[in-house]
Amino acid sequence: MASGLVASLAQPGGNVTGTTHFIPELSAKQLELLKDAIPGLTDVAVLLNPANPVNEPVVPVMRQTAHSLKMELHQFGVRGPAELEDAFAAMAAKQVGALAIIDDATLIANAVGIAKLASEERLPASGWPDFAVAGGLMGYGVNYLDLFRRAASFVDKILKGTKPSDIPVERATKFETILNLKTAKALGIEMPISLLLRADEVIE
Repeated sequence: MASGLVASLAQPGGNVTGTTHFIPELSAKQLELLKDAIPGLTDVAVLLNPANPVNEPVVPVMRQTAHSLKMELHQFGVRGPAELEDAFAAMAAKQVGALAIIDDATLIANAVGIAKLASEERLPASGWPDFAVAGGLMGYGVNYLDLFRRAASFVDKILKGTKPSDIPVERATKFETILNLKTAKALGIEMPISLLLRADEVIE
């Protein structure tokens, strides 16, 4: 809605409909998961692309969540892979205890490099689900396979004559948590049983 593509979720209007998810909520959940894994965590870095306007509503929500968890948030921006090493050097200088990454196409494309830098700095890091697969400590986000399946129902309705403007936009309802125990062991982190039980996938 903020982008102006639809008037509202219930009545999108125009010629656009589909599924959506809200990055502020997903990013805030990353902080909760990091706190669950590291109860004594007090300082968290947030890595984002400052050129991405989607971040504007995300950071305030993350700060609010961090405050409720008695943590301080430190923001670090990178516009491309060439800036990653400097960002991690700044995190090390700030002595942050963990890292949360806001979804962004540029950062997602450099997941392996980010996970490697986090490992070198011994920094527990959380991002989108596949970030854990790339070597990060954990990942949390939308189950895109479920979204793709649900997209077929929109296509079916439109092909049968329903106008997109009359089809409510649906919010994502399935999310997944992936934990990388190999990374946890390398960082000396023992994942709580409660967190392991909530995980959809555990990488060993």
